Amino acid sequence: MTHHRHAVTAPRAPGAVGPYSHAVRSGGLLFCSGQLPIDPDSGELVTGTPGEQVTRCLHNLEAVCAAAGASLADAVRLTIYVTDMGAFVEINDAYGRFFPEGDPPARVAVGVAALPLGAEVEVDAIVALEA
Repeated sequence: MTHHRHAVTAPRAPGAVGPYSHAVRSGGLLFCSGQLPIDPDSGELVTGTPGEQVTRCLHNLEAVCAAAGASLADAVRLTIYVTDMGAFVEINDAYGRFFPEGDPPARVAVGVAALPLGAEVEVDAIVALEA
């Protein structure tokens, strides 16, 4: 029997803060769990600006993608969860540095009341895998 889904563990990403996988491969896609701005070396939350936090989230997602043999550049959709929509311009500027080619993935930004561990930003992704 073949499995239709495979969990991915990313050794270079921070450990999960709950009972979930870093990502799951299924049907040619990689579904990445939300990444908080946690430094993978220290395990501590990055408490800088929202721009610094989204940068850490995206670096963590890069590590998750790499563990599955993909790249963040292969993303087809990202969702940014943010506790202060007033920081949107700063977050957008930091986010844009990860996708400079003029061909960024689809994206959603969602304002939320709170995020785990007191983070101001969380980012998840859906990534296309090579066949």
